[in-house]
Amino acid sequence: MNSFLYQQKGGYFAQVAENLEEAAAGELAGLGAQRLNPTHRGVYFNAQAKALYRIVYQTRLCTRVLAPLLHFDCHSTKYLYKTALTLPWDQLLGLDQSFMINARVSDSKISHSRYAALRLKDAIVDWFQQHFAARPNVDRERPDLVFDLHIRHNQAVISLDLAGESLHRRHYRQESVEAPIQETLAAAMIDFSGWNGDRQLVDPMCGSGTLLAEALMRRTRIPAGYLRHEFGFQYLPDFIPELWLQVKAEAQAAIRSLPIGLLLGSDHDPSAIRAARRNLNLLPHGTQVGLKVSTFQQLAPINNAVIVSNPPYGVRLGDRAAAAALVQELGTFLKHRCTGSTACLYFGDRQLIKEIGLKPSRKINLRNGGLDGILARYELY
Repeated sequence: MNSFLYQQKGGYFAQVAENLEEAAAGELAGLGAQRLNPTHRGVYFNAQAKALYRIVYQTRLCTRVLAPLLHFDCHSTKYLYKTALTLPWDQLLGLDQSFMINARVSDSKISHSRYAALRLKDAIVDWFQQHFAARPNVDRERPDLVFDLHIRHNQAVISLDLAGESLHRRHYRQESVEAPIQETLAAAMIDFSGWNGDRQLVDPMCGSGTLLAEALMRRTRIPAGYLRHEFGFQYLPDFIPELWLQVKAEAQAAIRSLPIGLLLGSDHDPSAIRAARRNLNLLPHGTQVGLKVSTFQQLAPINNAVIVSNPPYGVRLGDRAAAAALVQELGTFLKHRCTGSTACLYFGDRQLIKEIGLKPSRKINLRNGGLDGILARYELY
């Protein structure tokens, strides 16, 4: 008997940043997803087990992939608790395992996500107490399983997070500088730039190297989950270990080398370059990425290349005027010393796009953590 909704429908949900829905749908299709239906901040899709494991292991743009367990009308926390008690929780969770709950609530009679999460937690714990006179533990730091509760317009969905943590965590970022760009946004920038590995890619303000790491992983086909040891889908009742090992082996066999000189980064801060080197060295072929301490103003011309960067903004510099001046200088550098190149820039403060002095060929609004920024692409003639 199929106890859970994903087993009955074969359907899943991928969470993505706003305005990345179409790009994520394209990526998911390439990884084997079917019947794709992009929606606000996500993509509904169907997948067989092999494609599902591949998606969770390799997606660069999705922040979470969820397997829905139950969908129901939900107008009160009392009904949420009562309905959650009907699920066979021991098919997912053991007494010796820990869990946590992520909850999001909007436009519903239940208005507090934290209280909704608490009631779902109570239902899970009480279910185990009733059936086994014992209970699993809650662990908010490093849980074995993560459950997702989403209530919108009084419709609730309880899901299992198939990665077990946010997929932006690639685990190569052991050191970081102030306000680093999120990995999924960095991957989106590389995608948005149109770079396909056939010409040099340069980040002249590379910080701790996130954009370079995402470019490296794309060019060499390193799976986004390469450094992750455990996944939430391993707790599914129909998980097939041999198939997962096959998916993992196939993905790792496809990794290829990186030509020296293809990826270059620089930063004025020596500690940022040290952090970038340490982070990149955790990835296959990361030692092939060129790094040096330099301001972008001191760099030789960057012609016929792809330039990606997340210029410092007011929050990072502590001074918006200084950020504006720096962006103006960057615009001058791009205009006069980067002939034939394409530049892809993320402005954490969207007002700074006015300071660059260049007309974008494309731009989209994108959030990075708490920032509501803008991603812009420039063709430099």
